[in-house]
Amino acid sequence: MRFTFIQTETATYSVRAMCRLLEVSPSGFYAWQVRPESSHARRDRHVRLRVRASFEAHRRRYGSPRIHEDLRDQGLRVSRKRVVRVMQEEGLRARGRTRFRCTTRRDPAHPVAANLLNREFTAEAQNQRWVGDTTAWVIGSDGTLYLAAILDLFSRFVVGWAVSVAKDRHLTITALQMALLRRGPGPGLLHHSDRGSTYTSADYQAVLTTQGSTCSMSRTGDCYDNAARESFFATVKRELEERFASRGDATHELCDFIEVFSNQQRRHSTLGQSSPAAFERHAAARALDAAVPVDATSRAHRDLDNRTDRGFPQRPQPSSSSHITKGNQHPRS
Repeated sequence: MRFTFIQTETATYSVRAMCRLLEVSPSGFYAWQVRPESSHARRDRHVRLRVRASFEAHRRRYGSPRIHEDLRDQGLRVSRKRVVRVMQEEGLRARGRTRFRCTTRRDPAHPVAANLLNREFTAEAQNQRWVGDTTAWVIGSDGTLYLAAILDLFSRFVVGWAVSVAKDRHLTITALQMALLRRGPGPGLLHHSDRGSTYTSADYQAVLTTQGSTCSMSRTGDCYDNAARESFFATVKRELEERFASRGDATHELCDFIEVFSNQQRRHSTLGQSSPAAFERHAAARALDAAVPVDATSRAHRDLDNRTDRGFPQRPQPSSSSHITKGNQHPRS
């Protein structure tokens, strides 16, 4: 490191003065300049390029755990400690978390449901447990834009979301309708939210009742009862900031983050560093393999590979002449 610093500052200071200050010999510095690069230094240089490329590819939002997992998926064998050191030396740092602020406004005239979810933020399959909540962004100097979102606890996939300048029941119903159209869940879905008036309203509850869903609500001001949703909003605000120049910019950035980055690309520690979309694809593949016997699967693949529309000749059919026995054949004339 000292020789590297000397080489960088040779245009400003003399080599001898810097060597004397850093307690190294000039001969050692000149020998270092002509010495071939070590294998460790070459490896470090390669890792630096790959780490920075991954950091930029994921919009400067990944810390060392996700960068390390991304490099492993790319086939690069590198330790987590090395990734941490390289990111520190390169000044690559993901944004920090923001403090929780309670924004729930309850209407005492609306009935509330019990906390049936009871902080069980997991599900065995899609469309078993959904959690919903709303949050706000600052627009310009004094504007506000509200986001309502619904998360599937099975894969952390955002199944429905909506934005509006007003935080009312229409905002949350729009997000719920998007989730219902996208997923089409059957009866028995557990829908969890806070006790805000937008979720306890008669219109919102009517949509849930018509769908055959069971309602669950957390206690007022207790962020841990809806920790999965609070964690998602904290991630969005950490990686997108909490202020936008205009509502159009905010809507565009939120759509890109939710639909493209969070659902399709972003690695989630809860899912074993897999994205929600990839997690659901792997779960569907496992379910299919468990449902179809091995011999039936191989036969289906064989028939698919030998289709006539792929250029294979049609399978020959047995003819009636093939059933003539040897004793019934006519002698040659």
